[in-house]
Amino acid sequence: MQRKNNILRTSHKNKKAFAMIMAISVIVIISTIMALSLSMTTQTTKRTIDLYVYEQAVLLSKSAAEYALLEISQHSACSWKGANFTQDGIYDINITPRYIYTEASVCANGGATPYSTAVTTPEQNGSVLLDITVSVEDKNVISEPIRFFRRSMQKL
Repeated sequence: MQRKNNILRTSHKNKKAFAMIMAISVIVIISTIMALSLSMTTQTTKRTIDLYVYEQAVLLSKSAAEYALLEISQHSACSWKGANFTQDGIYDINITPRYIYTEASVCANGGATPYSTAVTTPEQNGSVLLDITVSVEDKNVISEPIRFFRRSMQKL
């Protein structure tokens, strides 16, 4: 004869309570994972936009250097004093040249301007030092202000 034991048997009330606790814990775990996922997605989007705008600023600084060399080649010695302009209403670009010659008389104003410098080595003669700044401060586009600075030495 087999003995029947009630140790492994639970009442019907205990099964319902355990199922309710499991359902609540699953809902809490899934909602926590969803909240973390939403938070990370928002941060990733901001970072992606900021990185894109930064890379555009780097490329615009290279284009600004080429633009400066074009403008310098179209003007007489030391007459182009730089430029400030806005690209796409977002990027503020500032170009400041500094001319380098062995003789101060090469520049139109006798080298007395802050845009020219006299040097003694012939290797440096006829060069320009370009300071290019690209900045973005529009809070509607990016989460943090972006400023990229490029200094470039170019032969004329």
